[in-house]
Amino acid sequence: MKALLDAWHEIEEVREAANGIEAVQLAEEFLPDVILMDARMPGINGFDATRLIKARWPQIKVVIISMYPEFQAEALSAGADSFVSKSDLPDELRKTLMDVTGKDF
Repeated sequence: MKALLDAWHEIEEVREAANGIEAVQLAEEFLPDVILMDARMPGINGFDATRLIKARWPQIKVVIISMYPEFQAEALSAGADSFVSKSDLPDELRKTLMDVTGKDF
């Protein structure tokens, strides 16, 4: 995922978190425009990390990604701005990033 995002010249910076706790810490430190959150991670999962992030920084857009499309409803109920199935990468991810940010990717 990081390699894919690094290849898109429109994206200024990419950071990687090893787990949900680290994702929340990076959100606090960098206040990114968008977070791509994996649904299943060690520590706290992507849904719980999304809830924490959106409660503290509602302006940060969160897109949950997963190989399980059936997680979409849970992602949206956790406060995610969108959901992308890993089977739909990279085209759907590009479209989703455009939708949530209003920028061209």
